[in-house]
Amino acid sequence: MADEANPVFNIQRMYLKDLSLEQPNSPQILLEQQQPQVDIQLAVGAGQIAEGIYEVTVTATVTTKVADKTLFLVEAKQAGIFEIRNLPEDQMQGVVGIVCPQMIYPYLRAIVSDVCTRAGFPPILLNEVNFQAMFQAQQEQAAQQGNGSPILTGLN
Repeated sequence: MADEANPVFNIQRMYLKDLSLEQPNSPQILLEQQQPQVDIQLAVGAGQIAEGIYEVTVTATVTTKVADKTLFLVEAKQAGIFEIRNLPEDQMQGVVGIVCPQMIYPYLRAIVSDVCTRAGFPPILLNEVNFQAMFQAQQEQAAQQGNGSPILTGLN
């Protein structure tokens, strides 16, 4: 009986859920000598897939352009499956929105860098991310819009 009340946090699996590389204007754009503009967008998502089992994803979208033409676009979604049990709801949101993404992100950084290099470009090194600040900003935005939690879906 005492074990049922103890908090549980286990990593079940880390995996690459989705990966896309596009070079829509090659080979002509590869002859350009200008420095490309790089735009990086990150997103965190999560959902309950079974009792006490959650999938958390971190997605990076990297768009590089020369003038107004896309040089390349990389979108990578790294995921993890976590067993999380016996946590209060207020702590659950933080674990899923902060702790899990922090564990997933290093894998995503490596994948994005590797894909860029294998595509013939210099590696894109994603900066460190403060997932706590990102989570708090999403919580504040959701509170203003009255949407509830923007991170964790599928909880009853």
